[in-house]
Amino acid sequence: MKDDSDDRRSMRPFFTLWIGQAISLIGSQLVQFALIWWMTQQTGSATVLATASIAGILPQVFLGPFVGVMVDRWNRRWTMLGADFVVALATLVLALLFWSGSVELWHIYVVLFIRSLGGAFHWPAMTASTSLMVPADQLTRIQGLNQILNGGLNIASAPLGALLVSLLPVEGVMMIDLATAAVAMLAVLLTQIPQPAPRVAADPGQSTLAAFTSDLRAGLRYLLDWRGLLLLSIVAMLLNLVLAPTTSFMPLLVTEIFKGTAWHLGALEAGFAIGILVGGLLLSVWGGFRRRIYTSVLGVAGIGLGILLVGVAPVSAFSLVVVGMLLSGVMSSLANGPIMAIFQAHIEPGMQGRVLTLLNSMSMGMMPIGLALAGPLADVVGVRAWFVVGGLFTLLLAVACLFIPSVMNIEEHGARVSEEPVAVPAAGTPAAAATDSYPAQL
Repeated sequence: MKDDSDDRRSMRPFFTLWIGQAISLIGSQLVQFALIWWMTQQTGSATVLATASIAGILPQVFLGPFVGVMVDRWNRRWTMLGADFVVALATLVLALLFWSGSVELWHIYVVLFIRSLGGAFHWPAMTASTSLMVPADQLTRIQGLNQILNGGLNIASAPLGALLVSLLPVEGVMMIDLATAAVAMLAVLLTQIPQPAPRVAADPGQSTLAAFTSDLRAGLRYLLDWRGLLLLSIVAMLLNLVLAPTTSFMPLLVTEIFKGTAWHLGALEAGFAIGILVGGLLLSVWGGFRRRIYTSVLGVAGIGLGILLVGVAPVSAFSLVVVGMLLSGVMSSLANGPIMAIFQAHIEPGMQGRVLTLLNSMSMGMMPIGLALAGPLADVVGVRAWFVVGGLFTLLLAVACLFIPSVMNIEEHGARVSEEPVAVPAAGTPAAAATDSYPAQL
């Protein structure tokens, strides 16, 4: 029987990779801050910032499922290296444009698009590789570490970014990002990243385009045939629909309702980030309930309570709003970490790229819809009402999940999927056919 030291030794390659990616994320956050600050200072335009946000979202929303197919077919190590290299090259070009004084807004939009596209390749390759490099019983704790990383970056990136832009030109911040990207690429080169077991190509005569299309259909069919996974993705879409506007409305909540300043807004953002950090620490130490879905449902309910508290807090009790954001941050880690661990443990490794990107596209695609619906409504009833409605809806959605057997039994179904042989197109082989056979839904 393996002891803890065996597990630690077996996970050393993963932690080499993880540390490299963590360092790279620091650089990415700093560049994002520097570019947003530069555009704000140069234009003062909400439209410019919105356009930049759209440029950063579009590749992952619309290209995600297609990228996922390629990630499942390609060598994941070289996919990550290629994505990092392209992002670094685009960043270098933009740094040179800043240095020469010839940068224009459209240059920034294009580079943000390319950086997002690189992330669309890198994220599923890294996520799908994790399930092959980490013991299944440690996946939740690894997701806890990811939440700690995200929380720590959210806390540190703004003040560190503000310090750097006061000391360096934008191109100087970009050179720091290039250095962190080099560290990440070195970590990938030093790590042996396992590939999923090769799958059998049923029709060697099939064209590359037909094989690609069949792989895409296979990912969609995998999702549709797994009822619990499908319903869980719908829950995620609904959550993004109601919760995405709360982030955008936070400045208005501070200024219009609580008559606060930028410091008050910073306190709310810091409260949420600290909550994510605390939740990640809790998850990495505790590991969550034995059935991960219970931890996630508890997290969703906690997010609802936190957002509701923000909406109902008296004007004279701003501290309650901070508490609500802190609670939402803690529960966000508890909701997201176990769900990703479920996906990594139970989605067939050769399918993870396309299924995870499909889920991500569906979820992120609801964000602009939520903003479009919430804006006019908030103009009529006030932004505070959206926090109350969003909090109550999130809380009720968590309670509803408890009464949906296919959601609460998603891990049991996933275990059966993992144990049954699946005939699917060969990964990395152009001549692949749609002969996938998956177990019927619950």
